[in-house]
Amino acid sequence: MGYFWKEGALFVKEILAFYEEPKPHFNTLSTIVRGLEEKGFLAHHTYGNTYQYYAVVSENDFRNITLKSVVSKYFNNSYLSAVSSLVKEEEISLDELRKLIDEVEGAHKK
Repeated sequence: MGYFWKEGALFVKEILAFYEEPKPHFNTLSTIVRGLEEKGFLAHHTYGNTYQYYAVVSENDFRNITLKSVVSKYFNNSYLSAVSSLVKEEEISLDELRKLIDEVEGAHKK
């Protein structure tokens, strides 16, 4: 998705150019792009029998949708469980957690 946000509309062949060797196979990359389209993240323009794909969701919307999906799938829709897991695995420090709490409290006071 990053390539689409940065570069705009792209053909699969153009995406291949961004990869270093060993490059993924064209069909593999095409399958990934079509999957992103099926999920509603990309759309395409048709040029003969080839497609030029482009992002239809912003990076922020994509991030939010993906986060909701992860929390739903792996944490039983519990954001508390997700944050708790980050703290337990030391991926987020107690100082960062305190800062987050302060930000949330500040947002609710507005």
